[in-house]
Amino acid sequence: MLAVCAFVWLTLGSAEARAHALERYGAVPNELLDRAHLLGSGEALTLLSALFIHTDWPHLIGNLAFLLIFGLPAERVLGSRRLLALFLSCGVLAGLGAVLLAHAGERPIVGMSGAVSALVGAYIALFPNARLGLVLPLGLFMEFVRIPALALIGFWILVQALFAWLAPEYGRIAWGAHVAGFAAGVLFALGSRDAIARRNRNIA
Repeated sequence: MLAVCAFVWLTLGSAEARAHALERYGAVPNELLDRAHLLGSGEALTLLSALFIHTDWPHLIGNLAFLLIFGLPAERVLGSRRLLALFLSCGVLAGLGAVLLAHAGERPIVGMSGAVSALVGAYIALFPNARLGLVLPLGLFMEFVRIPALALIGFWILVQALFAWLAPEYGRIAWGAHVAGFAAGVLFALGSRDAIARRNRNIA
């Protein structure tokens, strides 16, 4: 919801205001890497604020789609607090990975795709054989179908590879952020596996 509100706010503003907001709330690599004490500067907070900034509708809708597909079933197992911790912490790590790949770039890095990648990684680490339910247009009707999670992840990887091919400079950075987020999500899930199991036993 916050990402949608931020996008509407950016859309309603002038081009100059949008550019200023991207610089202010996006993670700008040269600004972050020039800081001698990164963790003590306010600039480090842009790694968090950047998660909720998107540049266009396809960027936002694509992230929200995978967030819903994997987020809703994951929340039932992880719980809201752990899911939020996963999203924010791994999203920041993914953004940091993108910043390091960009070196001294001046283009702001924005979007929650690294955090969504972390959620995908965590889900597949916990439920490698899961099947997720989707409503798809098949012929004249909408049909509810169950698709293996691994197949959806394969489609997600294909989309990322296509994006990296169409926009090599930015795609390389985005690809690195997605890989970093995915790996962070896997590690988060494996490290939380015992706590998640205890939580589910208590609920049952």
